[in-house]
Amino acid sequence: MVQLIAGKKGKGKTKHLLDKVNAEVKTASGNITYLDKSTKHMFELNNKVRLINVADYMITNSDEFLGFICGIISQDHDLQQMYFDSFLEIACMEGGDISPVVEKLEKIGESFGIDFILSVSLDESELPDGLKSKIMVSL
Repeated sequence: MVQLIAGKKGKGKTKHLLDKVNAEVKTASGNITYLDKSTKHMFELNNKVRLINVADYMITNSDEFLGFICGIISQDHDLQQMYFDSFLEIACMEGGDISPVVEKLEKIGESFGIDFILSVSLDESELPDGLKSKIMVSL
């Protein structure tokens, strides 16, 4: 399953994402991973959540990003949820159509039983119609 937190930059998406991940870690039976463009939020995350700074891995396009995600999944068979802060930036999708990547994430999630929660710096009106049903929070 893929869920989106949508809203322009500076609207508070990261706070919603952090609140959700910290609430979920209390009841999750599997592992949770949080991907971000820096380690800035390290101390705001529960210590049971694995934080990955995507900028450390020289990812330059969305295909590399999807391969990176599959690599993480292949190394953690107990992975239950993945949170992506600044999704457009970490997935190298700024200015592009995010639908194909979200569709692949949906297929990956179905195959491996993983939920993806994405923070997307776009207004709800800027998202493709096919993704509007995945919006969890719109700011």
